[in-house]
Amino acid sequence: MSAGSRDSRPPLEHRFSGENPLRTLLYLYKGERRQLILASLCFVVKHSPVWLMPAITANIVDIVAQPARHARGELWMNALVLAVILAQNVPLHYVYARALSRAARTTETRLRSALCRRLQHLSIGYYARHSAGVLQSKVLRDVEAIEQLTRVLFDGGLSCLVNIVFALIITGLRQPWFLVYFLIAVPVAVGIVYSLRRPLAARNAAFREEIERMSTRVIEMTHLLPVTRAHGLESTALARVGESLERVQAAALQVDGINAVFGALSWATFNGFNMLCLVVSAWACLAGWLPMGAGDVVLLTTYFGLITSSVLGLVGTLPQITKGMESIRSIGEVLQCPDLEDNEGKAAIAAVEGSFSFEKVSHVYPGSQLAALHDFTLSVAPGETIALVGPSGAGKSTVLNLVIGFIRPTSGRILVDGHDMQALDLRTYRRFLSVVPQESILFDGSVRENVTYGLPAVPASTVEKALQDANAWDFVCQLPAGLDTAVGEKGASLSGGQKQRLAIARALVRNPRVLILDEATSALDTETESLIQEALARLMRGRTTFVVAHRLSTIRNAGRIVVLDHGQIAEIGTHEALLAADGVYSRLHALQAR
Repeated sequence: MSAGSRDSRPPLEHRFSGENPLRTLLYLYKGERRQLILASLCFVVKHSPVWLMPAITANIVDIVAQPARHARGELWMNALVLAVILAQNVPLHYVYARALSRAARTTETRLRSALCRRLQHLSIGYYARHSAGVLQSKVLRDVEAIEQLTRVLFDGGLSCLVNIVFALIITGLRQPWFLVYFLIAVPVAVGIVYSLRRPLAARNAAFREEIERMSTRVIEMTHLLPVTRAHGLESTALARVGESLERVQAAALQVDGINAVFGALSWATFNGFNMLCLVVSAWACLAGWLPMGAGDVVLLTTYFGLITSSVLGLVGTLPQITKGMESIRSIGEVLQCPDLEDNEGKAAIAAVEGSFSFEKVSHVYPGSQLAALHDFTLSVAPGETIALVGPSGAGKSTVLNLVIGFIRPTSGRILVDGHDMQALDLRTYRRFLSVVPQESILFDGSVRENVTYGLPAVPASTVEKALQDANAWDFVCQLPAGLDTAVGEKGASLSGGQKQRLAIARALVRNPRVLILDEATSALDTETESLIQEALARLMRGRTTFVVAHRLSTIRNAGRIVVLDHGQIAEIGTHEALLAADGVYSRLHALQAR
């Protein structure tokens, strides 16, 4: 069993709302805490050369400055310790990297699996309110940001903390009084350097804005190329871009100048405080204020620089940490979203006959005060074809979404074979339903994979029969690899009519009892539409069908035509009867006949 399938459930059950992101991060790594503990222990030991070498260097300086009888033995002992701590770095770094990578990558996979599972359970209304790009960013970039946050906390944050803690501990053991200087001077040095960054941040923001404006100008220039060439406006286009380029240059020069000043001032500040530490410790040694030798002067000066740079390193990681925390909140919005299609514990369907009864059904979309559908009452017999027509916004798509179960009635109820849809497990109901949308949805796979999507082990003869009934077999046979030809992303290698016929074949191979046709023949040429209409006639035979069609000529043979206007049923009847009634349908037909 994969890590994704094994560990995807806990993040779905956790309550992220109002919780500190750091606590959430610890929860997400709940199954990998042993790996994190191992990584932490290995890091502290493998990192020991950084915080032990100043102490060993100080010992060696003291040995050289005040040679004693056993000085050579002490020298070789320090050298041996130094060799050991350097040698252990390589194997322990490997163990640390493996443990951290295993924990981070496993959690990354669990999170993506959990998000994908959650996206499969969220209602269609949720997708209407959130763009595909935003959701893709949550699964890809936000999870990646959390994985990077983990590495920043270990590689950067833990390194700085270990340096600070052990530098203070060793300083406290050798020269405890000098901790007072550290506690005063380090915050002052860091505060000065940090305050110098403020104008730099403002200039960087201004530079970024100019880059964004320049990018917009360049995009405009490329989009306007046909107009520019047609009217001889090349000089005007270049002038517009040139102004933006000059502003970017000016902003860049300002940033470079500020960076130069900041770098020089930071260098001078650090070295000034390091020099001060050196002078103070040397004076304390010479004046005899503290019992310290030359090695202690080296140790204190080195540790002061180590602590100062580590504190600044921690400050430098704050933007990445903040970004990671925001990503935790971002994925929490999905994992915690209550807008779910609830099917658990509801009645499963083993068969569908195809009868529908709409009983005073109304639906109001979230954020709207007007009903998209109001008091819709209709009985549909098994195998009957119902065509839905009306002007834009009349409620046709709402009816289709109610039949599919994408949305629920705000009031009233829908019965399928006498069962209230509200009480049904819609996942089992949809096994007997197929949809042929206005724009065929294909993925980057073979013709066979697209037609049999979601169905296990479909016989080749069944696939061939479905393609023949969909009038698609002839063009499929002419493809380079036949059924195994890759259609490209979104079916890019096929024409609109070919993609639509594959969508019909996909519906046929499922042998559905309920069929949804949503503008299935729109935007097609006459010859292609004729082929598709013929294929649809085979598909609709004996099945309960709901059809939405813009061109009224395509639904003249429907069993009944339901005319919708402002979310209500205006007329019901056959094509001939509605024309004779001289109502809404007749007016729509007359407009299209012009």
